[in-house]
Amino acid sequence: MAFTKLALDNYLPYRLSVASNAVSSLISTAYDSLYALKVPEWRLIWVLNEDGPSTQQALVKRTGMDKVTISRAAQALAKRRLITRAPHEHDGRSHHLILTVEGQRLFDDVSPSAVEYEKEVLAGLSPEEIQTLKDLLRRVEDAAIKAQSKT
Repeated sequence: MAFTKLALDNYLPYRLSVASNAVSSLISTAYDSLYALKVPEWRLIWVLNEDGPSTQQALVKRTGMDKVTISRAAQALAKRRLITRAPHEHDGRSHHLILTVEGQRLFDDVSPSAVEYEKEVLAGLSPEEIQTLKDLLRRVEDAAIKAQSKT
């Protein structure tokens, strides 16, 4: 098989990274200035709101963020009393992270703007294109996870 010259602008990992960074930067600026939240902190709040109490290990798996990022975000949120820690009933080395009432209130305040940012970023796409994009991203993610498990 002949090697095709690799062009960075057409290389999928690069395109995904640049797109992710652009969207995260837009959202990060707003959340940081309005709510003093970093993107990893917001993701933890969102996941805890959606999934309920979770361990840091479960949050790593759910968010795709590394354990150091999760740990730092959890510490920052705990310091602000937006989450609390509860002992894990089966593993003394682990804790459940739980959204507090204040954390829930913050989620309720932030989530409408999150929806608006998503609408703004996707404004140039039709509803069908948006669904296709989301489906394709899930398939790419699944394929990457499957390929990684083979290594």
